[in-house]
This record gives sequence, structure tokens and C-alpha cells, in this order.
Amino acid sequence: MRTLIDSLKRLYTAGRLTKEQIAARVEKGTIDEAEYEEITGEKYKAETKAK
Repeated sequence: MRTLIDSLKRLYTAGRLTKEQIAARVEKGTIDEAEYEEITGEKYKAETKAK
């Protein structure tokens, strides 16, 4: 799982993924709220849903 988090963080930092795309991973259960915060630097809010 660590590899996934590192990859998502790298892609997010590079601007290749949005917060909404990372939030979609939380909604699907691929990552948890703490991992969302680690990747984006912000607390996960349930209303941050993917479009």
C-alpha cells in the first residue's frame, strides 16, 4: 500500500491528480482519510467528492 500512497502523492504534487481524484480513492476505499491528508496536506472532508 505504501507504494500506492507514494505514487499518488508524487502525481498530486506534480499536478497530474486533483484533490477530487484523490477523494474518489477515499470514497472507493482504496485509501483512508489519514492517507488523503498525507497526500494533500489537508483534512479529508466528505463533501470533497469526485465529479
